[in-house]
Formats: sequence, C-alpha cells, structure tokens
Amino acid sequence: MSNALYVALTVIGGVLAGTQAPINSALSKKVGSFESALISFFVGTIALSTIVIIFGKGSLMSALTVPKWQLVGGLLGTVFVTSTILAVPKIGVASAIFSTILGQILIGIIIDHFGFFGVEKIPLDRYRLLGIVCMLVGLLFIFRSKFYS
Repeated sequence: MSNALYVALTVIGGVLAGTQAPINSALSKKVGSFESALISFFVGTIALSTIVIIFGKGSLMSALTVPKWQLVGGLLGTVFVTSTILAVPKIGVASAIFSTILGQILIGIIIDHFGFFGVEKIPLDRYRLLGIVCMLVGLLFIFRSKFYS
C-alpha cells in the first residue's frame, strides 16, 4: 500500500473517531458515561471478533508470549474513549477532538524523538516544534470561540 493510501486510511480513522465521540456522548445521556464506554467496546469487540473469524491470519495465542507492556493498548483505548465521553458535553466536540489530537501529536513527537517502543528515531526539530506551537495557538482559538464568544 502506498503512503498516500495510509494517510487516507488514517484520515478516515480520524473522521470515525471524531464521529464516535458525539455518538458515545449521546449514548451516555441515556445509559451513563462508563456504561456508554463499555457498550462501545462491547460492540467493537463483536465487530473485531467477526473480522478475525472471517479474515484473521494471525495467532491470538501468541499474545500469551509477548511482553506484557504490549497488552495495555485496550486499557489506553478505554481511557481515551471514556475521556471523550466525559469531555464532549462540557467543552464540545471540536474542543475535545482537537485536545485529543494535540495530545496524540505531543506524545507522538516524544516517541519519535526517543525511538520508544522500537520506532525509528525522528528528532525534534524546529519545524515539529513550530507545528506544536501552531496547534497550541489553534487550541486557544477553538476554546476561545466556545467560551468567549
């Protein structure tokens, strides 16, 4: 797959994550915040189980032999989904999503810079630093429009 297709795929993933936040928030008004997160993960588990049964070529049993830190992704996803469920009604969808993306960019730059988790090292340079500054300014504008309009 070409890099352009990977970019398109991740943009689609971002669109879906941005859509997931208000949907889960609406669900939480009926069933509760943590219950909404549980339902979201349960439906996702059913979907992924179906995909693995039909298309899976890997080995689920190999999960028993990997380093334990590689198994915390689901826990991190739980915090992500629950935090957006809690934040959306208070700060709005755009502010919640923008803040989430900013957090992802910040940790991504740190992971790249130090080569954590076995990724290729990409040093922090002035362009990446400028990108962070631009995002912080953007976040201020997004929040300002919500709270100071």
